[in-house]
Amino acid sequence: MMKEVPMYNPKISKVIDNINKVMVGKEEISVLSLVALLAKGHILLEDVPGVGKTMLVRTLAKSLDCDFKRVQFTPDLLPSDVTGVSIYNPKEMEFEFRGGPILGNILLADEINRTSPKTQSALLEGMEENHITIDGQTIPLNDPFFVMATQNPIEYEGTYPLPEAQLDRFILKLKMGYPSQEEELEILAKTSVNHPIESIGPVMDKEELLGIQEDVKHVYIERNVQSYIVEIVSATREHPSVYLGASPRSSIALMKAAKAYAFIHGRDYVTPDEVKYLAPYVLSHRIILNSQAKFEGLTREKLVQDVIQDSNVPIRKESYS
Repeated sequence: MMKEVPMYNPKISKVIDNINKVMVGKEEISVLSLVALLAKGHILLEDVPGVGKTMLVRTLAKSLDCDFKRVQFTPDLLPSDVTGVSIYNPKEMEFEFRGGPILGNILLADEINRTSPKTQSALLEGMEENHITIDGQTIPLNDPFFVMATQNPIEYEGTYPLPEAQLDRFILKLKMGYPSQEEELEILAKTSVNHPIESIGPVMDKEELLGIQEDVKHVYIERNVQSYIVEIVSATREHPSVYLGASPRSSIALMKAAKAYAFIHGRDYVTPDEVKYLAPYVLSHRIILNSQAKFEGLTREKLVQDVIQDSNVPIRKESYS
């Protein structure tokens, strides 16, 4: 049986094709990254080293002709290393602000859990408000602004778990996973002489990206689909295995992600299928299981799947078409 080829919006298809020239077997992750970007959200990418996390965000930035910045988070990193600092200019006899990497378009926050909570929180204001405050002065961030943060789930020594307030700022939490043997062979063939990222160029500019982000806002979502979102999110708060359920921000995030996913697939309306597919990526990192559930080996992803299974899917008299 032949695998069904996804149909994408022509505006987005060229970006996905460009990313596929570099990333082998990661089309789903590429699409989800674009979901977060078009919804004006941010991504937490959790996986082991060497599976292509950095390459993905570099390829995305190059495909969109965006200013790419990278911060390698370490225990001694200061908030000013992220946001920037005011330096006194003796010639002008005044302080001059020198912006940090947060003033780029696409920011890779590499191994974010290796730095202190104080430095982690330097990203919070920018991720939520799209501006930063330095010495009492509010400085707007560039538009578009997109953070892809990575963390290693294996090494816990010398790390600082992300606080709930920061986890809630990420619209999606993703895992890349290892490639199959066939995909790994293709990776070897592609990188035998030169890395394929060197041969790709931009296929979309920032102005077109900003226009698409505006288009995504106007994707239609019916009241009953909104109710479906609220039912799923509310169920995480009432589940007996949950200590802390998903916040109202989760409902907004799931709605925005569903709109972006529908747009990417060439539709101007949201169906329940988008909600069902995206809910584990949007909600799993926003809930806390109680001690009994952890003892029994229940995962947050499994709990969200169970909640979806028990929720009533909205049905229209006429089909979504």
